[in-house]
Amino acid sequence: MRTRIVLLAAAWACLAAGCGQNMGYIIKPVAVNEELQETVVSRDPGLFVTDKVAIVDVDGLLMNVRSHGLFGPRDNPVSLFAEKIEKAQKDRDVRAVVLRINSPGGGVTATDLMYRRLAEFKKERNVPVVAVIEDVGASGAYYLACGADAIIAAPTAVTGSIGVLAQTFSLAGTMAKLGIDAKAITSGPMKDMASPFKPLDEADQKVLHAIVTELHGRFLEVVASGRPALDREAVKTLADGRVYTGVQAAANGLADSTGDVKDAVALAKQRSGSKAVKVVMYDRPWGYKANVYSAAPLGGMQMNLLNISVPDVMTWFQPQFLYLWTGSGSGGAAGP
Repeated sequence: MRTRIVLLAAAWACLAAGCGQNMGYIIKPVAVNEELQETVVSRDPGLFVTDKVAIVDVDGLLMNVRSHGLFGPRDNPVSLFAEKIEKAQKDRDVRAVVLRINSPGGGVTATDLMYRRLAEFKKERNVPVVAVIEDVGASGAYYLACGADAIIAAPTAVTGSIGVLAQTFSLAGTMAKLGIDAKAITSGPMKDMASPFKPLDEADQKVLHAIVTELHGRFLEVVASGRPALDREAVKTLADGRVYTGVQAAANGLADSTGDVKDAVALAKQRSGSKAVKVVMYDRPWGYKANVYSAAPLGGMQMNLLNISVPDVMTWFQPQFLYLWTGSGSGGAAGP
């Protein structure tokens, strides 16, 4: 069955791309065991280098669901992150971890689950964790980055967007124009709160706003805890939902410095106290990693910095509480 799927995939790719001169396809067997495998992407010179720095990728929308791609379901981002952290935790040779982040954030609970799993890892292993934000590390992704011991942001990165979004929508106007009337029989006046079949009234907004305020307060606590150089008032000033470039984030104290993944690995190695290390990554058996810039194979395509699978994860019939940058914030805050 697996062979048939591989052959069909190759045939489809051939038809889509067009088989012609100087083009070929390689079909090779892959391991049936889908457990994460370790790949060494670089190593310092030496005969007996055993210490490791593990790169853990965090990319795409952070939602506690499995999305579906062309060739089948993709990993649940929360589950995949936990699996990678657990693998690093069990390996006593791992002396430091680099979180490589490229995400606009996602669900409030998904984000917090990942943050707490990282905190458990740090408590258990007591090794340095360095977050590096590449293209985007906004909202929930920045929330997770605050669980690291240091944050490095690419100068051109987009980060920040500290805030909460309660995503609702209403079909009431369209339904009225079509002559469609929906009635909900409820046990209480708030049971159908934020239903898409009625306008969002003031009572609904009041309840949702209270929840958003509570979740925003939690976000502020996480940032204040992860950025000890900033007091809570400074964090509140920066947390109006806007995004910052990597340079602005470093100037405002939301990041420690600007740089890239190699800088993050160097800092992690320095803080670990290791003289020589191997840099490793964890991926499914079919994932090939050539160097530290290799990207995770299962990340969704990005369009306007939102994963195109948003309709799949934003369940249409319930409001969503999100630590998510939707692309409407603007940078340009003043310095510290």
